[in-house]
Amino acid sequence: MDWQIIQDGIVSAALDMTKAEIIAVFFGVMYVVLAAKESIWCWPAAVISVGHYIYLCIQVQLYAEMGLQVFYLVMAFYGWWVWANGKHKNDKRVIITWPLKYHAANIAVSVAFTMGLGFILGHYTDAKNPFIDSFTTVFALVATFMVARKVLENWLYWIVIDAVSIYLYASRELYLTSLLFLAYTIIALVGYLSWKKAYDTEYA
Repeated sequence: MDWQIIQDGIVSAALDMTKAEIIAVFFGVMYVVLAAKESIWCWPAAVISVGHYIYLCIQVQLYAEMGLQVFYLVMAFYGWWVWANGKHKNDKRVIITWPLKYHAANIAVSVAFTMGLGFILGHYTDAKNPFIDSFTTVFALVATFMVARKVLENWLYWIVIDAVSIYLYASRELYLTSLLFLAYTIIALVGYLSWKKAYDTEYA
């Protein structure tokens, strides 16, 4: 691996960032950090980040990705409402866990959708890494719903999704985004440990 090429790619990507992209990335990071801290303000941060990503997707004509961002926008408002109106303890929605059978069913269905979407993208489009791309997309949809419901294990899903995304974006020479997902992976690990500690305290 030529590290000089990677370094040059990161510098070039940083210089090419628009104001909208900088805002989208900044509030995207704030969303993950605030979610790890169980702060309801993570959802307004998500709304701002996703709103800018929708604008960016329209500008560069990535309409499928725009559709995914619209889903994230809907889930941001849903998560905001759930955290504000659900079961509370000390003004915070209580963290819950899913039994193993829920995860088994979730993973089985998500893998099926991943294979189906990967097949479609691989045979009918010029998509790069269609199955990996489909994996991160499908499981991100489920993990986003889990965050909204405040399911503890969402962070374990995000650790895997973000780690795979590091490779996915690096393989497309999007090194700055790859570094962003490295940060997301670390934050997701911290988020899991933080939520696990809070969950153990709630039910001690």
